[in-house]
Amino acid sequence: MKAVLQRVTRASVTVEGEVVGAIDRPGLVVLVGATHDDGPEQVDLIARKIADLRILAGEQSVLDVGAPVLVVSQFTLYADTRKGRRPSWNGAAPGPVAEPLVDAVVAALRARGIEVATGVFGAHMIVEIVGDGPVTILLEA
Repeated sequence: MKAVLQRVTRASVTVEGEVVGAIDRPGLVVLVGATHDDGPEQVDLIARKIADLRILAGEQSVLDVGAPVLVVSQFTLYADTRKGRRPSWNGAAPGPVAEPLVDAVVAALRARGIEVATGVFGAHMIVEIVGDGPVTILLEA
């Protein structure tokens, strides 16, 4: 499982002209991708890191300040670009495997008391991010 964390002042996801998820104050946008052999251990590690990493203003975490998180599924984190000009997506888990894993990350964050907004799994999404810093962290579990 991979996740890209971006510190933001605000962010939103729009699908077919409708905003489906948004955060309107400083927090994190988290792009989450799953691979074939991911499971509960990877979900727990990613959720714990999202909640506890001290990457917000003043070296605080999401849990420290009650910051919101916008989670967006992102199979393209598993792009293999080593050959040719067209990425391979073979490393990404198929939808029926990946969707429950992304949902489990969301559930694990909410279980920690974190406010979580989401995109729509498998949809074409317009993601608007107002970066803060910029701060971008890659997590791999």
